[in-house]
Amino acid sequence: MVEQRFYTAKVGGSNPSVPTMDIIYENENIIALNKPAGVNFDWALEFRHDLITVHRLDKETSGVILFAKNKAWAEHLKKLFETRQVKKIYYALVAGSVKKSSDTITLEIGRSKRTPLKRISVGKKIGKLREAETYYEVEKRFKNFTLLRVMPKTGRTHQIRSHLAAIHHPVVCDKLYGGKKPVCPAGLQRQFLHAFSIEFEGLKLESDFPEDLKKTLDMLK
Repeated sequence: MVEQRFYTAKVGGSNPSVPTMDIIYENENIIALNKPAGVNFDWALEFRHDLITVHRLDKETSGVILFAKNKAWAEHLKKLFETRQVKKIYYALVAGSVKKSSDTITLEIGRSKRTPLKRISVGKKIGKLREAETYYEVEKRFKNFTLLRVMPKTGRTHQIRSHLAAIHHPVVCDKLYGGKKPVCPAGLQRQFLHAFSIEFEGLKLESDFPEDLKKTLDMLK
């Protein structure tokens, strides 16, 4: 069991346009940060040059992101991710009413040759397909929207967004997967996808919803 020392500390940098680094947990080998929406996954390197990236979050996705502090732990964590020994939980607000209370999406994903940034499961213009598996549970239902608790079993690029769009319930405000006119609750400025927790080797790290997502849920109530 890894010793758990939870705290939150904000670290500022010289560039005022870069959001502060919000530390959830840190020991001699790893650091878990609360990534804000609107920055790339490696924004923290602005403050800490010793950090090593071991996994990624989309720019508009908020929540827990993990970094290693040395090469040995970078390799260790990457192996844990590759062998699916890291449990990740996300929350996604999607368009429409999801009928099933829980389900597993098992659709292979490949790069779209028409839109290279996009990952899709069907279509003629698609690159090499890779297996992808996403389990979800309905957390709460609203009029015209559903809040899902999502647990990806694999870690493909854009996996959650691509899979939810494939079952015709795209993440709200998702400009890439939400179609020509993405469904978006009034006031929300980015996709509602939040990395709530990461769990491995007895350590569970969590990040509460940021204010913009809390306000969206309050409005829907």
